[in-house]
Amino acid sequence: MNMYKSILTSTILLIMMMTLSFLMSKKSNIDLNKSSPFECGFSKMSSPRMSFSIQFFMIAIVFLMFDVEIILILPLISSFKLINLNQWFKSSLIITIIILYGLIHEWLNGVIEWSK
Repeated sequence: MNMYKSILTSTILLIMMMTLSFLMSKKSNIDLNKSSPFECGFSKMSSPRMSFSIQFFMIAIVFLMFDVEIILILPLISSFKLINLNQWFKSSLIITIIILYGLIHEWLNGVIEWSK
């Protein structure tokens, strides 16, 4: 019987808190501009289609690729003492060649140029 009382008391308390929260969260329609979203300095009244620099996007992709490549390089440091030196050298050389190939490819395509 005591368990039912605690469940009933908890339920009543939760319903009261939900009702109080609902009543306190009512937005007033008086000041619509204050309740409108304003993100990153752009109001919602302006056009959502703004010019976006493709150069910024490409540099972000380059940084993302090099972050993933760093994740591949870091285990090589800890595996230096665990595997054969010849195997370690071959695997690190393959990863380094892949990274350098990507860097040269991006450089020749003009992705890394900051200004044109």
